[in-house]
Amino acid sequence: MNRRTFLTRAAGGLVAATPLRAFGSQSAAVVTSDRVRPRIDYGVAAGDPTPGRAIVWAHVDRPARLTVEYATSDSFANARRIRGAIATPATGLTARIALESLPAGQDIFYRVRFEDPDDPRIVSAPEMGHLKTAAADGRAVRIAWSADTCGQGWGIDTARGGMRLFETMRNAAPDLFLNVGDTIYADQPLRESVTLDDGSVWRNVMTPAKASVAETLEQFRGNHLYNRLDEHYRRFAAEVGQVAMWDDHEVRDNWYPAQILGAQAPHREKRVALLASRARQAFLEHYPIAFDSRASARIHRSIPFGPLVEVFALDMRSFRAPNSANRQPVESPDTAFMGAAQMTWLADALARSTATWKIVAADMPLGLVVGHQPGFHEAVANGDGGAPLGRELELAGLLKSLKQRHVRNVVWITADVHYCAAHHYDPARAKTPHFDPFWEFVAGPAHAGTFAPPPLDATFGPEERFCGVPRDLPPNRPPSAGLQFFGLLEADPRTRVLTTSLVNAGGQRVFTISLAPADL
Repeated sequence: MNRRTFLTRAAGGLVAATPLRAFGSQSAAVVTSDRVRPRIDYGVAAGDPTPGRAIVWAHVDRPARLTVEYATSDSFANARRIRGAIATPATGLTARIALESLPAGQDIFYRVRFEDPDDPRIVSAPEMGHLKTAAADGRAVRIAWSADTCGQGWGIDTARGGMRLFETMRNAAPDLFLNVGDTIYADQPLRESVTLDDGSVWRNVMTPAKASVAETLEQFRGNHLYNRLDEHYRRFAAEVGQVAMWDDHEVRDNWYPAQILGAQAPHREKRVALLASRARQAFLEHYPIAFDSRASARIHRSIPFGPLVEVFALDMRSFRAPNSANRQPVESPDTAFMGAAQMTWLADALARSTATWKIVAADMPLGLVVGHQPGFHEAVANGDGGAPLGRELELAGLLKSLKQRHVRNVVWITADVHYCAAHHYDPARAKTPHFDPFWEFVAGPAHAGTFAPPPLDATFGPEERFCGVPRDLPPNRPPSAGLQFFGLLEADPRTRVLTTSLVNAGGQRVFTISLAPADL
């Protein structure tokens, strides 16, 4: 069996479970009563695959100990088995474990079980999964990305096929998926039904967590688990390793740490820093993110994925100053967007990278003007099209540093604006000459409302080479309209060419460009 057949049969219960004695138990007697044994209730996932290492994640319906068996073949010949931590209410009944000493450029098949903490004979039914390790020399690399899941009132409508884009991405068979933020919409409750323009009715699957804005830790957890009710989402997560990032809707729209909500906000808790702390814990619990402790966990991190590609995942929320008119003439703490420490890390990490292509995954776009409230701005661009001001100063400093340090082949992938586009930035068109030309590719939404494009700011000389939606598109088009998008990066080991495609819900490549690497 190949990985697709293996996982399809596993999902249907057609792959036989290995007897417990094969896992080193002293007894082959297994308690099979579903009333007694733990149950893996939201599927499995793997991610953050750095050289030799990856994280496996699962959720269970009661306190139990995670165990994982993994091998380089779907027969599980010469498999290794490791026992992990106990999932408890303190971890949201989630658990993760690191698979170590993994070979490069290899399919890894894994089988997850949970044991009763007091009786190892009481074991859950297995759940199967797959990931691809960082590529070895001579291997092609294929990476998908998208963002924005279950937003603007569009939840899971099973009669309309659920979250269909995740099945389309699965069929593209990427080696890695970058979830570039807005993994949930904790601030946007769902209604049971929404009447569409044609008079038909969109009917959302409802859970208690999606009936109101999230404020408690359990409500944030419930928002993440809601996505896993969708069969396409679960199947995709089990088959493709992922790197998860966050943006604003993991907490609330347009948040920043110092924000205090006004009386008009539906939240009873007005301190955004407290809401963000709870949301951050839930986010870290519900994705296969590598960290030693929640307190020390960093959302910004790099994922070396072989000699062709290294991914740099950013955090544009945790360190930002309050949103403002974004026109301060001098860089200061008031203009922070990614923050000084993260910017230093990014510049140094890009300069150290030996990968041909450096993929910077940012949850917000660089040149698109994203508003917050009248006169205030949410992203980098401030809309005046002049010399860098405000948050633009931070980006200008980074780009200048990369030019001075001769860092080549940097490509930005972004999201947040709920459509797809391709932008080329050139100092010849810009208001500042201190950077090398680069590309930014925008993708999304994965399962949310689609919107018309916002304007481009001329500061860094962007030129729109492609836009995936009409400019007069009415706001908040539902997923059933077909305007859901993901991006695909394909690196060729022979030519080192990076081919970037923007793909719609039907699997059609609506835009493709091949980029040759600059001399290194």
